[in-house]
Amino acid sequence: MAATVYAVYNQKGGCAKTVTSVNFGIGLAREGKKVLLIDMDAQGSMTASLGYQQPDRLEVTLSDILGGIINDIPLPEGYGILQHEEGVDLIPANIELSGMEFTLVNTMSRETILREFLKLVRDSYDAIVLDTMPSLGMLTINALAAADHVIIPCASQYLSIKGLEQLLRTIAKVRRQINPGLSVSGILVTMADMRTNYAKDIVELLHNTYDGKLRVFDSIIPMSVRVAETSAEGKSIYRHDLSGKAAAAYPVRGGSGMAGAENAGVYVRDYAAGADTRLGNR
Repeated sequence: MAATVYAVYNQKGGCAKTVTSVNFGIGLAREGKKVLLIDMDAQGSMTASLGYQQPDRLEVTLSDILGGIINDIPLPEGYGILQHEEGVDLIPANIELSGMEFTLVNTMSRETILREFLKLVRDSYDAIVLDTMPSLGMLTINALAAADHVIIPCASQYLSIKGLEQLLRTIAKVRRQINPGLSVSGILVTMADMRTNYAKDIVELLHNTYDGKLRVFDSIIPMSVRVAETSAEGKSIYRHDLSGKAAAAYPVRGGSGMAGAENAGVYVRDYAAGADTRLGNR
């Protein structure tokens, strides 16, 4: 068993990235998969969302693990890994991870430190989900360099869609220079109020722009206070509101789900080849 690694990535904040990471990972665990979640944000959003409300008090976090890899320190089996009650494992993060950005800048093979760590644990899991920070730094580059697939949560807002252009160029550059196996599973529309014409127009724009080039998941994550409540309670949407619309919307199951990667990377390859496909003015 060698885990498939998913990076949930969008450099723009406020797109439900952490909520998507948590619920995607726990959704896979509910399907019988052995899942490791890794919090790669110094704000510790995923860590807090899973019930560890004071991440700065944790003894071992991702920063310690990456520091061990950089300094060639052998890591004990299971080092820093926490077990969550909903059947997933977690490597937490806290503010100490912000210092790792500076450490990595002066580190040999700085883009692949996370990949080296994942070699130690990959055979113990079916899936590893990386919750990236909403910026493009060395930690995010490490996540993309280590991932097999990228899932892109995109809020149903016009500026979020415009930001996809730069995001896809970044992924293409990482694919070309560091990780040729990287592909995009698809774009997941989040925080959508489909009762409004505005949200409907945004979804239509996404499909018009990317259909035939990149998957836009049919499932749409609704704007829901129930989703917002999950982070405060340290639970997934499945534990908090299993019968709700949001729990039904996360596309984990089957070949059409986020775990499927068929047709992935077509658009990324276009960018890597120098194609210039734009959203245009609207």
